[in-house]
Amino acid sequence: MSTPSRLGQLAGLLLLGTLLALFPVIRLTLFAYSPLDIGDSTSKIVEIHKAESPQEITKTLAELEVIESGKSFLWLGKLTRKWKKIKAGEYNVTRAMTPLEIFNVITSGISIAHPVTIREGENLFEIAEDLAQKKLADRDRFVNLCSNPEFIQSLHLFKEGESPLNLEGYLFPETYFLNRTLNENDIIKQMVRHFVERWDKTKEERAKQLGMNRHQVVTLASIIEKETGASEERAIVSSVFHNRLRIHMKLQSDPTTIYGMWAHFKGKIHRQDLSEENPYNTYTVKALPIGPISNPGEEAIKAALFPAQSPYLYFVSHNDGTHQFSSNLEEHNQAVRKFQLDKKAREGKSWRDHLKKKTAANLNP
Repeated sequence: MSTPSRLGQLAGLLLLGTLLALFPVIRLTLFAYSPLDIGDSTSKIVEIHKAESPQEITKTLAELEVIESGKSFLWLGKLTRKWKKIKAGEYNVTRAMTPLEIFNVITSGISIAHPVTIREGENLFEIAEDLAQKKLADRDRFVNLCSNPEFIQSLHLFKEGESPLNLEGYLFPETYFLNRTLNENDIIKQMVRHFVERWDKTKEERAKQLGMNRHQVVTLASIIEKETGASEERAIVSSVFHNRLRIHMKLQSDPTTIYGMWAHFKGKIHRQDLSEENPYNTYTVKALPIGPISNPGEEAIKAALFPAQSPYLYFVSHNDGTHQFSSNLEEHNQAVRKFQLDKKAREGKSWRDHLKKKTAANLNP
């Protein structure tokens, strides 16, 4: 065989070897830029949790049928060093995305956000129920974690040995944007962090001036929050409770009684409930209850710290969200007779009356 022929054969073998060597690279490149179905933009949600392995993430994507080859996806992530950039979260992916686009999404950290609004005056049981209904947390785990001494201490919110019974009062009312990869621990920490951010040195100094600590202020604010929804009344309601505390008079706040019997509360409070012995019942406790009964907002906390100057010791509902304030028992009893014992004063102002009107309107359009 002539030398040129041998050189041709050698060149052919080298070319073949090069092509064979490049074939996996070419194949992986085609995979990286090829969507599984460019016409299918149906959104599918992938949840990526902390500490999940590349194999687990790839398996999830394969089960969602948004990638064709799990093996190729694993290798693509290794060669592009994407696996180190994966962020836990909840993401939208589609079959119309290329594997590289999917990697861009799950490394972006821009997770699907579910807005959850914690309203002023909600207690931790109501918050847990709301999160459970939205499938963002397990109700029992949330409640139990809020009452776990070790977890509470781990937040460094309280001094050693001063941890409260639970985190009631410290789950700050706010709109939170959560995703389903967050656990109860993460969610609670977010809420507590918002409280800490708002409890500044000014509030701390004012609490000292009143002879109160932070826990007492939050406890009082939680009662104010439950007693009135009228912003203009908060400071006056606060003054009533401050006046009572100063003369060692029982606060006698129905919401504290309700909180103390929350596990078996059926929506209506009875006279016998007022004499039930528990550390939250201010009809039996001659001071603030043992802890907050709800999660107060910024305005209720300010009202607790800066009460109005008033002579009032009593208040009774006008049945419209506002109250009649009195400085002595005789005036208070007159107000009770006028606004509570007189059926005409209450007529049309309860939820039952509104329901009757709505039903009648439906029957007689």
